[in-house]
Amino acid sequence: MPKTIDNDLCGTDHCPGYGSAAKYIATAVAEVHKDSTVYDIGTITIVEIMGRHAGWLTGASALAGLAGTPPDFIYFPEIPFDMDVFLHNAESVYKANNHCLITVSEGIRYANGMFVSEAGYSSGDGFGHEQLGGLAAMLSSIVKQRTGAKVRGIEMSLLQRCGAHLASQTDIDEAFLAGKAAVECALSGHTGKMIAFTREGGGGTYRCGITYEPLSVCANAERKVPREWITESGTFVTQEFIDYALPLIQGENSRKIENGLPRFSKLKKIPAKK
Repeated sequence: MPKTIDNDLCGTDHCPGYGSAAKYIATAVAEVHKDSTVYDIGTITIVEIMGRHAGWLTGASALAGLAGTPPDFIYFPEIPFDMDVFLHNAESVYKANNHCLITVSEGIRYANGMFVSEAGYSSGDGFGHEQLGGLAAMLSSIVKQRTGAKVRGIEMSLLQRCGAHLASQTDIDEAFLAGKAAVECALSGHTGKMIAFTREGGGGTYRCGITYEPLSVCANAERKVPREWITESGTFVTQEFIDYALPLIQGENSRKIENGLPRFSKLKKIPAKK
């Protein structure tokens, strides 16, 4: 059963978890946009979003535009990063509008393949991946030196992965669908398969279907944002990306509340016996 908010698994239209994370990111960016533009004091805000090699999460920040609060620029791992162009873009918009909001993927890298945040490496995450982070703070320092503006760096970090209060009901329903399909597949004697989602419907309608892919399809491979879904400038998404992501963030989950706070499930772990 696949699950990754990064949405970078091959063989499936999308991954359980991505819709909820995308909804959280779009909402948070819309709220940050409101906060950063409400004061007369000009600001440049840089929001760091997860995504080591694929920009699906960072691209979701564009959905904030549907609330009238889009970022000015989005920077993807798929597009080689140019610091001079980045600084020019930020300074130009700031001077014109007195504010600038930028979202950046943690995995943006220079044309030579080096991560921009490489200086922030730590020991790794247990999967052989280097831990990235600290990019927003680093870029904020550089932008402040260049512009003299008030600059804020925001690192969403784990918040985008565990914000269940903003979960997409579509995502929740599809996660249950994937689990059900996996159990049925296993009980029928099949193994070595990944539950994959297909996108069905047409004419503006959306429906999620299920298929079964061999693990070889997704193992050690990453699905990146198609280049044609990123604007020619490399700093925003096209309508195709919006059309892809929008159905996945639909629906409000009916969570239980106790003492004004969400009630979380408490599972008793019982070892399985043969």
